[in-house]
Amino acid sequence: MPSTHAAPLVFEVGNHDDILTVVERLRQRSDLPANSATALGVGLKLFGEVMLENKTHPLFAGLLPHFGDFMRQLKKSLPAEG
Repeated sequence: MPSTHAAPLVFEVGNHDDILTVVERLRQRSDLPANSATALGVGLKLFGEVMLENKTHPLFAGLLPHFGDFMRQLKKSLPAEG
């Protein structure tokens, strides 16, 4: 469901990957609608970067190994770059 907030959320963040490239590769999958692929790519890259930057934080202790497994599986299923 779309947000009811009128103002956009604006912030700056770094990432070790080009988020737009990741999103484009996800959008090339035939099993995800473009909007879902875009949201997945942006969400995963933002969340993953925060988790990597704070990998010793107890909040992420139980999730980190599973997230790594998920990302490896996802990367295997993506179209090749280039």
